[in-house]
Amino acid sequence: MGAGEDRWEAELRALREELKELRAEQREMAKAIGDLVTTFRTLAAHLGIAAEPYARKQDRDGRELPGFG
Repeated sequence: MGAGEDRWEAELRALREELKELRAEQREMAKAIGDLVTTFRTLAAHLGIAAEPYARKQDRDGRELPGFG
């Protein structure tokens, strides 16, 4: 093996390790987002702003408006 091949193998190992770390961070972020969604739903239900499922409303002109039904 030459010095060039050793360098490429070291670079590949470093990239694989970085990819492994990024994937672990992504899993942590996905869990944190799930926790935030759960917290939001609990808080919204507690405050009474999300007692009904989300549904589009229509105004007097027949246009759809976002809001809770």
